[in-house]
Amino acid sequence: MRVVITANDTMYSDTLRNILATTASISTLLQFLSGLIICKSIVRKRGTGNMSPFPFISGHLSTSLWLRYGMLIDDFSLIFVNTIGSLLFLGYTVIFYYYSIKRSMIVKQFTGCMLLLIIAVMYSAWSEDAFTVRKRIGTLCCIITVVFFAAPLTTVIHVLKMKSTDSLPFPIILTGFIVTSQWYAYGILLNDEFIQIPNFLGTVLTFAQLCLFCIYPSKSQDVENV
Repeated sequence: MRVVITANDTMYSDTLRNILATTASISTLLQFLSGLIICKSIVRKRGTGNMSPFPFISGHLSTSLWLRYGMLIDDFSLIFVNTIGSLLFLGYTVIFYYYSIKRSMIVKQFTGCMLLLIIAVMYSAWSEDAFTVRKRIGTLCCIITVVFFAAPLTTVIHVLKMKSTDSLPFPIILTGFIVTSQWYAYGILLNDEFIQIPNFLGTVLTFAQLCLFCIYPSKSQDVENV
């Protein structure tokens, strides 16, 4: 059976891809800005409580790597949203550091992530095999993105023990679920497995975390008061 792709089909596909790229970019920016809600709560309490800094640190690393990948494949949507995201997550990390009493742990995590980022950027800049670079940086982006969306799960033991989701960043998790769903669809349209795989896993992970909020509702009113 022969499949004939017409000009109308191509035009429809391009239009759908552009629409999805725009909506996914907007949703991603809203997701990045949701960190302001968390930082607002930290500033108001003048402390970070039981929250982990890793979602912010891994977020900075993830967006920085995706920015580099976007440059490699020359995708404006990836470059635009991840430039803003990288700067925002860096700012959130600074605020978290300022109000945290566990600053040495933050410095260690941030230093480790920055070393990985520097190595990845230097490798992609110096290597002459463009296809291999794209493949390896894409794979690294996949891994780090999954780590980013799974980062709140580092407190899951605490959640199960306290039977409360106070320590989980609800705004970031909710927007993460919406964003990964859209980018997964965008990856399908681009036929790019490096965009598809991490966002599919991100959708599953964030959905699992949202289920925790249904099982163990937050005991505080922070989310309601925001």
